[in-house]
Amino acid sequence: MQEELSILIEARYPLIYLVTSEEERSEQAIAKIAQAKRQREVYVWTVTRGLVKYDQARTAVQSNTVSPQAALEWVIRHREPNVSGSIYIFKDLHPFKDSPEVTRCLRDAIASFKGTNKTIILMSPIQSIPIELEKEVVVLDFALPDLKELNQVLTAQLEQARSRRLTTEGREKLLKAALGLTRDEAEKVYRKAQVTAGRLTEEEVDIVLTEKKQLIRRNGILEYIDVDETIDSVGGLEELKRWLHQRSNAFTERAREYGLPQPKGMLILGIPGCGKSLIAKTTSRLWGLPLLRLDMGRVYDGSTVGRSEANLRNALKTAESISPVILFIDELDKSFAGSAGSADSDGGTSSRIFGSFLTWMQEKSSPVFVMATANRVERLPGEFLRKGRFDEIFFVDLPTKEERQDIFKIHLSKRRREIERFDLEQLSTVSEGFSGAEIEQAVIASMYEAFAQDREFTQLDIIAAIKSTLPLSKTMNEQVTALRDWARQRARPAASAIAEYQRMEF
Repeated sequence: MQEELSILIEARYPLIYLVTSEEERSEQAIAKIAQAKRQREVYVWTVTRGLVKYDQARTAVQSNTVSPQAALEWVIRHREPNVSGSIYIFKDLHPFKDSPEVTRCLRDAIASFKGTNKTIILMSPIQSIPIELEKEVVVLDFALPDLKELNQVLTAQLEQARSRRLTTEGREKLLKAALGLTRDEAEKVYRKAQVTAGRLTEEEVDIVLTEKKQLIRRNGILEYIDVDETIDSVGGLEELKRWLHQRSNAFTERAREYGLPQPKGMLILGIPGCGKSLIAKTTSRLWGLPLLRLDMGRVYDGSTVGRSEANLRNALKTAESISPVILFIDELDKSFAGSAGSADSDGGTSSRIFGSFLTWMQEKSSPVFVMATANRVERLPGEFLRKGRFDEIFFVDLPTKEERQDIFKIHLSKRRREIERFDLEQLSTVSEGFSGAEIEQAVIASMYEAFAQDREFTQLDIIAAIKSTLPLSKTMNEQVTALRDWARQRARPAASAIAEYQRMEF
């Protein structure tokens, strides 16, 4: 990114929009670029101080430049005879974007910069550009610190703490644990690990990771998910499990050397309560990758124009910075169901977010594996279902008789050590049409019944709970039938028996 910024400045681009929340680090990068090839002056504007010179005392160069209009007019008139150009950083100008005077001043500045080496850089954590300037501005995202920059932070912390006893492997673990944090956040978590343990070694990686989770959760959009259960806790779905096992080492260097591309993601369609979300979560443990949940409901923010798009952009950028990672989006059909007609309901925000997400999925090169689930395929925009968005689309149907036996075995084993007294085949037969979630609730209901009577629950209690439940497959029969008909020719079955039958049929 810094190289691209340097090229744009050298090429005399008059207006650059730098999206970042790291003001100090961004200013340092710009100052370094300004002094690298040509001696350029750097000025910084804020609404509280006006225009000040970057490398001098924080006093305004002009006392009347607090207002953005006055500052821009000063920039237009300004001449530096002893330098080869100037860079003007305007911080947080986005609240003034709806002001006709500010927009006009920016356009006047762009026109006056022709034939000069002047550049205005708008710096803000929120991307918000007036329509009048869309053809004039270049937007750049200031990347989060890489391993090299984080290494400088860690080295400084070790020197400050006078603790240099850190192995190469320990240093690598601490650096990778901090990926995805800003420079300031990395400094704070390293200091916390130092204060908590009295030292900074590889044993404090868990402290860094724990604090990192809190920092990422702070914006409420991305959420770390800790998974205790393994993929063996999922009953059935053997074809889907086999696919996941095949790709358990897909993000390793060995896979790249073999010539394999990085997996993009998978979409799991199916009937509610049949293990879609559970399979997505347990894949994290199978692959040994962190799991981030993207809450699309929290992405949408109508408080400020452009805020929703900025939320999505920041969330995806954070996920990329800590990759390889699994990005989990639950109930995708609800997240983007109204994107097609959003121009009438939310000014097109949903459509823009949908388009940005599709573009990111198509063009991303970082190892971020998207695992999405959906229940209502008819609500999904067609763009999601075309080849290239996901590596595979799986359909999770109601469990077969054999799979229902596995599910009963899993849920009974969680609650009792000895399950030989239960006839799993009979339970599987009487629960035909039940989903995995409904089977679990039947077991729990039978336990409540027996607990109220102060006795151990039995086979008959479970059967009674099953008989008293009307499964979703009957209450929503039309919807389930329609989903099955759609998936028969368009999705890969997650159950091994159905997949094998289709292969034989083919």
